[in-house]
Amino acid sequence: MSRRCELTGKTAQVGHRVSHSNIKTKRRFLPNLLNVTLISDALGRSVKLRVCANALRTVDHRGGLDAFLMKAKDEDLSRRALDLKRRIRKSRESGTPAAAS
Repeated sequence: MSRRCELTGKTAQVGHRVSHSNIKTKRRFLPNLLNVTLISDALGRSVKLRVCANALRTVDHRGGLDAFLMKAKDEDLSRRALDLKRRIRKSRESGTPAAAS
């Protein structure tokens, strides 16, 4: 399982651990990833995603998963999230909730 947020694309960063004597050694800053179940209003079902805590707050701020995905850039989203975005867009255009597959 990769250490990458499915909604924002946030990944591990590299930096230095600096000791008291100012010796620098490599270290990794990992994103705070959580396994969450989000509800899609347009699809009428829940979706399990692995997202960072920051993305979870942003989803709430934007008014839910559907609103977040419609505003999100395609290059930041995972393959699963892109497929979800496509289904939500298709469901909104047709005006009826899509069948869960």
